[in-house]
Amino acid sequence: MAPVDASPATPPSVLRNRNFLFLLSGRVLNTAAMLMQSVAIGWQVYAITGDPLYLGLVGLAEFTPMIALALVTGAVADRYERKRVVAIAVVLETLAAGCLLILTLRGLTSPWPIFAIAVAFGTGRAFAMPAQQALLANIVPQAQFSQAVAWGSSAFQVAVIASPALGGLLFIFGAGAVYATSTTLLAIAAVLALMIKPPPREPSKQEPTSWATLIAGFKFVKSHQVVLGAISLDLFAVLFGGATALLPIYAKDILATGPQGLGILRSAPAVGAALVAFWLARWPLRNNVGYIMFGAVALFGVATIVFAFSTVFWLSLVALAVLGASDQISVVVRSTLVQLSTPDDMRGRVSAVNSIFIGASNQLGEFESGVTAKLFGTVPAVVIGGIGTLLVTVLWMGWFPMLRKADTFAKITEEANSHTKR
Repeated sequence: MAPVDASPATPPSVLRNRNFLFLLSGRVLNTAAMLMQSVAIGWQVYAITGDPLYLGLVGLAEFTPMIALALVTGAVADRYERKRVVAIAVVLETLAAGCLLILTLRGLTSPWPIFAIAVAFGTGRAFAMPAQQALLANIVPQAQFSQAVAWGSSAFQVAVIASPALGGLLFIFGAGAVYATSTTLLAIAAVLALMIKPPPREPSKQEPTSWATLIAGFKFVKSHQVVLGAISLDLFAVLFGGATALLPIYAKDILATGPQGLGILRSAPAVGAALVAFWLARWPLRNNVGYIMFGAVALFGVATIVFAFSTVFWLSLVALAVLGASDQISVVVRSTLVQLSTPDDMRGRVSAVNSIFIGASNQLGEFESGVTAKLFGTVPAVVIGGIGTLLVTVLWMGWFPMLRKADTFAKITEEANSHTKR
């Protein structure tokens, strides 16, 4: 995510904030662990079953807790100490990774235990994500916030780039080596969360728990039509256009690159996203934000179609990198809107809603890819997804004209707030 307005020279002051460094380091280690083991899980599941539908079921298993617990996770992040919520959630992920290690060492022959563990991972992420997003604003002064977001996004993308490739390399020694490493990284991330010392929150802002407080995040997003348009566009574009769940099939059957090649393929979108993140941290979006966002989503669809037909490894890497770069622009717009529009006492609940959209676009998108690949074949499934993304772009341009015509982030936020007051 890029700052709304940052000077060309990034001052180093936010990097002297120990709390920020603990939060950032923990998030990077958590991301690295999850992505490393995703390579091993995908390869194991496809090697055991040979069925693309099972690859989609992994994503569905991870996403289900995010939907089922949506009302609870945001309220927990707003009511309880956020660093402890993050730590407990990451401990759950650590235990799940340890279970994967034990099952693999004992000789895993069925995918169903993996699905059960994926539910545990999804539960941990469902609690961790809103609390992490809300905690950032508690530990970083407002004057340094955009700087912190830029550093966070850049570090996250570096982890996304390196981790799948590292997971593929570790797979040379077996899936157990991947799971042992991810378990260790997650344990360290849990400790780092506990080392954060945020200032105490004001008790007066903690409302009594009720149905109204639980659904407040959904009502907030619904009342901000521009915010709703931005996050729903990202949801459906990635939902239809996501092909990452099928990368094990491309690596094994189409590109013939093995698990090491699979790790590189998984890293390619993050390379494009990281380049865009660094660029926008240096030169943030200022004008024509709406048209830029829609153009980026359309490019995402085109890159998906190119990847679908590619049988050349380097062309597939380029297509995936363009796909990641275009998606990052959508992330910038959505995340900036959420940060600017949400009061602190609701940030956990609104972040939970945002997490649902993110999870739906990623994990549910993996399930959609697996189902369509089962029904129509791998290449047609990815082509259909790319076409679906282009169709969504056209529809959303007509349904959300305020988003399409938006010029600056400040104008988007002002219009969203005025619409909420009506």
